[in-house]
Amino acid sequence: MNKKWECYEVDEEKVKELAQKLNINELLAKILVNKKLTEKKDIELFTNPTRKDFLDPFLMPDMEIAVERILKAIKSKESIIIYGDYDADGITSITVLKSYLEERGLEVASYIPNRLDEGYGLNNKAIEKIYNDGYRLMITVDCGITGIDEINYASSLGIETIITDHHEPAEKIPNAIAVVDAKRKDNQYPFNQLAGVGVVFKLIQAISIKLGLEEKEYLKYLDIVCIGTISDIVPLVDENRIIAKLGLKLVAQTRNIGLKALLEIIGFKKIDSGAVSFGIAPRINACGRMGNEQLALDLFLCKDYELAKRLAMKLNEYNVERQAIEKNIFDEVVENIEKSEKENSCIIIGNEGWHHGIIGIVASKVTEMYFKPSILVCFEDGIGKGSGRSIPGFDLHEALMNCSSKLEKFGGHAMAVGVTLKQENFDEFKKELETYAKKCEIDKIVPIINIDSEVSLKNVSIENVKSLSVLEPYGEANKMPMFLLKNLKINSIRSLSEGKHLKLTLKADGFMVDAIGFNMGCLSEEYLLDDKVDVVGNLDINSFNGNENVQIIIKDIRKSY
Repeated sequence: MNKKWECYEVDEEKVKELAQKLNINELLAKILVNKKLTEKKDIELFTNPTRKDFLDPFLMPDMEIAVERILKAIKSKESIIIYGDYDADGITSITVLKSYLEERGLEVASYIPNRLDEGYGLNNKAIEKIYNDGYRLMITVDCGITGIDEINYASSLGIETIITDHHEPAEKIPNAIAVVDAKRKDNQYPFNQLAGVGVVFKLIQAISIKLGLEEKEYLKYLDIVCIGTISDIVPLVDENRIIAKLGLKLVAQTRNIGLKALLEIIGFKKIDSGAVSFGIAPRINACGRMGNEQLALDLFLCKDYELAKRLAMKLNEYNVERQAIEKNIFDEVVENIEKSEKENSCIIIGNEGWHHGIIGIVASKVTEMYFKPSILVCFEDGIGKGSGRSIPGFDLHEALMNCSSKLEKFGGHAMAVGVTLKQENFDEFKKELETYAKKCEIDKIVPIINIDSEVSLKNVSIENVKSLSVLEPYGEANKMPMFLLKNLKINSIRSLSEGKHLKLTLKADGFMVDAIGFNMGCLSEEYLLDDKVDVVGNLDINSFNGNENVQIIIKDIRKSY
């Protein structure tokens, strides 16, 4: 698929001025200028934040009320229950709040809805159980902001609720005793993109301030807060960046026995945002997807190392099982697309027997592969439940609003949705959405690769590439820098892993560099030795047998003209 390459317009004067002022190389200076970081204090905050850079938690809506109610519970030794989500953000949120409150002498239970049976968020059956179990104070984490009816039901039973959430509220907010969410319309907090666990972190920071505790009493949880933050794919800027940057240092030397055991099983050499995104998060999320969400929480709360190792192994097994199911569904979907869906503007496929905890991941892969919005639906007893993913430039949630007469319910946002519909309405729904997509001229949307800078091979030294590490951790809104290198001659070319990946050696002006294109193995037949190519990709250091070399991680390649 042809992609559009778009380069930042670099202000070379500013780059040279910044490089001289800070005594850094121009490669790093270019990225900082692109990020509009040209003042020393802003650069220092971005590259080297400290615990003093955290914002005042009491600027959050209802934080004072929430803290006072929890302090009352601590004083009177009340039993509290935390109601959380089944994903990595929810699990880490419960871990942090439960551990912190138990250290303050409280008896704290937790409730996580089962993804397969109960779905996301609050539900009345769970609230009834919480009431029957004797709890009269409930704190929600990573959920609750849209649970207006459920909070009213809890209130009618005599349960008081404190909501902590980071999702968008509806027009009305629930009638809880406190609703701590920086996305409220009346919010005064300077940053509203925290993950659910980030909001929990601000809560324990606020409690600690009120109790006059040392900073370490809440800062020690930054390893777990960091994992939930990176896992939830929130923008790694502002306070999220401080959490991630400081938290990753703690992850590397964590005292959490469960996390330590999980890290050993994963075996990543470097503890960075990639280790969290591709190692830790999938294993936590696999538990929820497979319907055993409690297992991940038990791991992070575990105090016995031998038990932690067994739990970590179980998480790993769930992830392997999830991967196998995911591959089977993906292969089935791709076969279906190639047979009958390839010409459609949207990919909408339904089937019986699919695991509805996993189809969302498959939809993401399908959308990435075909650059088309996709919705996958699994049918059971005449009802279909589905997950959808979109492409930049096409609001999938808005599209569903135009086809809502065929749906029982739906939710989500522009890029990701969930749907429920009757099986008998599926074909009509598919037809309506396809018509809407064509009317939006979705076929004219071209994927764009944003390039930070064009560089020449002679300026790509190990030292220069290593200097970029101050930009880590990478993630949403702080992507790994993308570079364009032109007129490189192919010195060697082959495919790896049974044709899956592309391996190249490229040459220019007497300089040589290795390059790898993951899932690009098919291109090994399109290029020949001595062909001149332009490549776009990330610059990385490859360490092997004690030797270090610069490597290009290719994102796109084309012949030079």
